[in-house]
Amino acid sequence: MKISKRDALMWMEFFASLPEDEALLPRQQEIALAVLSQIEAAADARAEALRREIPNLKSLHGRTDYVGPEEKFPNGCRSCLLGTGLSAVRKTNKCDACCKFCYDFGVLDRIPPIGEGLWEIGGTRFRAEDIELLLSIHRAPTGIAYVYLEPFMEIEVYYDVVAKFHAAGVHQHMYTNGIRANEENLRALARAGLDELRFNLGATNCADSVLKNMAIAKKYLPRVGIETPMTPEFFHTFLQKKDAILATGVDFINCAELHLNENNLANYLSEPMYMYRQGYLSPIWSRELTLKFLRCAAEEDWGVAVHACSDRTKFARDLNLRAKEGGWFGSSAYACEFSRIPFAAFLPVLRDERFAFLEEEPLPAGYRPDDIVL
Repeated sequence: MKISKRDALMWMEFFASLPEDEALLPRQQEIALAVLSQIEAAADARAEALRREIPNLKSLHGRTDYVGPEEKFPNGCRSCLLGTGLSAVRKTNKCDACCKFCYDFGVLDRIPPIGEGLWEIGGTRFRAEDIELLLSIHRAPTGIAYVYLEPFMEIEVYYDVVAKFHAAGVHQHMYTNGIRANEENLRALARAGLDELRFNLGATNCADSVLKNMAIAKKYLPRVGIETPMTPEFFHTFLQKKDAILATGVDFINCAELHLNENNLANYLSEPMYMYRQGYLSPIWSRELTLKFLRCAAEEDWGVAVHACSDRTKFARDLNLRAKEGGWFGSSAYACEFSRIPFAAFLPVLRDERFAFLEEEPLPAGYRPDDIVL
């Protein structure tokens, strides 16, 4: 049903007022999903209009968008979208920053440890000396990523593991906020064989000290990039410091579409939201700012690959991974990160007079306010 915006607001206000443990009945579920579909369709149309304004927009096999030199598109993303996926290696459960967009916002002091001397790979605990055994039994992935949370809190323990995967020919990238990076540990990472280092500039609002560390990283590592959730703060600060950032020699910029979970949702509850394919919940402006960012990069020819790592990209990522794992047709790990649709999160966009649905029609019989909706 092409529910009207007015009816959508009425019903979502009602659903938001229900106790959290009260499940919606089937017709109520139809209404709620129709509202999500209407919002998503309108958000998609707005994004498509922005895509058409980007000169020389490129696609990676229809799975994601980027601009700039093809040779600078990060191989870690190629592995994620075309290879055997993004295999996470987890070690450090601490961070020296507190970002409101962080998926662990408010619970950083409750992140469970992996264990002394242990690494989590594929949900299993390993010691560094077990990696040869792992590689002799499992097919080596095309790439791995060091995540969870800030590796540079104990970066010295990473060198040996990086060296082992490098010897096996596995592409490796690492995420950092850049606060603790320095000449010594960056040189050591390069000697160990790290392929890509990705700086989350949004964590420090593009701090000059981190830009200095990015330039040092570029002296030693094959590829250095930026990967930051796209927020208004990052968008504006980046453009203010654009020349200094590009002068570091950075190879690529990944603009991640900010998606929210139960930890960070409260920081953005007043923002207009949409849900992509009943999965990730994101502020509508995150994707739109990314597309404006790509247009600026293309028109000004920044000389770096600028990648729109959108919710659609992540949707494609999980389809690719399941296919490579031999999953059934259409299977994917992509899913909503909420146990229940957060109805209140959609009230701001439904109350926004500037946001219009593409098509509207009256509610059919059985779905109107004076009907018994079962």
